[in-house]
Amino acid sequence: MAPSKREYERRRYEKWQQRQAAREARRRRQRALIAAAVVGVLVIGVGVAAAIATLGGSDDVPPAAETTAPTSDALVPDPALAEGRAWTGTLRTSQGDIGLELDGVNAPQAVANFVTLARDQYFDTTACHRLVTTGIKVLQCGDPTGTGTGGPGYSWGPIENAPADDFYPAGTLAMARVGGDGESMGSQFFLVYEDSTIQSDAAGGYTVFGRITSGLDVVQAIADAGNGDDGVAPALDVIIEGVETQ
Repeated sequence: MAPSKREYERRRYEKWQQRQAAREARRRRQRALIAAAVVGVLVIGVGVAAAIATLGGSDDVPPAAETTAPTSDALVPDPALAEGRAWTGTLRTSQGDIGLELDGVNAPQAVANFVTLARDQYFDTTACHRLVTTGIKVLQCGDPTGTGTGGPGYSWGPIENAPADDFYPAGTLAMARVGGDGESMGSQFFLVYEDSTIQSDAAGGYTVFGRITSGLDVVQAIADAGNGDDGVAPALDVIIEGVETQ
């Protein structure tokens, strides 16, 4: 019997977590090697200082500056990866392709995060899990578990490039987050298919990191079909088949 869509997504998420764990293990090994090298340098320095003392060196020679191995803030991508430029991309879904422009100038952390996850195939075969058709008009994606609570195993902030007037025009691409927490962004994002005013909360607005350049009609068609039986997910299955960026 073939596994259900939810079971398939769970297995894929577990495999992605394993790849991330292996990557972090490599980073830890690299940090250990750097630390060992630093210790070696300090040992050599101690030997030289002892030799100087034996030769009648001055007590005025200052001690060596404390050196530590570089640290990594978990797996959060470096915003410098966005290169301060505009990126183009294509969100390939089971309902049609959606063209994107990513704003690496005004939202470098969000774009670096999105591009990195896309290149790691993190979004592939994941479902867009939430459709809002009243009040605000958004389709939310980027959760590998399809539950609305999943993420990449890290979170980041602060909020970037949020509109001062709380207005998000149709075609806006923005990061989802936990209400009231500006440091809770991870992998989930939303596509605005009709002009929406989304009120800021205690943390502020929502990071706008791009816009839809083509395929807005695809998102509108998904919205027109309404919600499924749970009243949350879209009635149409919206599976991200892949994300291309350049």
